[in-house]
Amino acid sequence: MKFKLSNIPALPAVLLAIISVQSGAAIAKSLFPTIGAPATASLRIGISAIILFLVNRPNFKKITNSQWRLVIPYGICLGAMNLVFYFSIERIPIGLAVTLEFIGPLLLAVIGSKRILDFLWVALATFGIVLIAPWTGESVDFLGLSLALLAGAFWAAYIVLGGKVSKVMDGNKAVSVGMIVASILVVPFGIFSEGILNLTPSLFGFGIALALLSSAIPFTLEMNALRVIPAKTFSILMSLEPAMAAVCAFLFLQEYLVFNEIVAIVLVITASVGATLTVKKQTT
Repeated sequence: MKFKLSNIPALPAVLLAIISVQSGAAIAKSLFPTIGAPATASLRIGISAIILFLVNRPNFKKITNSQWRLVIPYGICLGAMNLVFYFSIERIPIGLAVTLEFIGPLLLAVIGSKRILDFLWVALATFGIVLIAPWTGESVDFLGLSLALLAGAFWAAYIVLGGKVSKVMDGNKAVSVGMIVASILVVPFGIFSEGILNLTPSLFGFGIALALLSSAIPFTLEMNALRVIPAKTFSILMSLEPAMAAVCAFLFLQEYLVFNEIVAIVLVITASVGATLTVKKQTT
């Protein structure tokens, strides 16, 4: 029997997608000393765009003006989110970056809410940020933290725009076109960076692996899973991302986290799961 990603059951598929994305992030960071964050982001986004285009074959002639008005900002947010995140993990541990990045979707989930419980989750996540903020100037890089939060803002915008795009375009086609738009934004950063001069065939091979692990494989797994499991269950599972990011960074990069950083990750995961379970129940 021929193995297909679509044959994997929903829950294992989401978990594998999380592992795939965070393993890809660890591979990306391992390339930074040689080619830098901009060139690495360019490889990931550029190759992903090519793979998704070849797989999904979007027809640009059939895309309407109203669809372009949504898919272009969607692609810009997708590209900016990844580029800024790579700049962040160049300066701080991956586990912390993913934790802070999660603040964007968390705030998006509770925005407009007037319930005290919803504000509790935000307060819990905020306390986690306070724990890892470099108050003394001798701890975690402040710019790295700020970039991770900015990536979270782009992530929140990406979620909003993605929801709108999915209503007017086929999901696979939208992701493919959005990734092409993202590559138009990101690839020039890599081209004009000095790191691109250090690119070798073997490093390009790592770029292909990065594109597969960070985009092609997890996108496929998540799409298949979302057809079966509720969005709330999916969101709870995705809340494991910061913990998995820390584990992958430890295994592949030997990035260690101190106690307060581990507590911060636990707090943000708890806030994310809590918000997913309680926020806007009437819409589920």
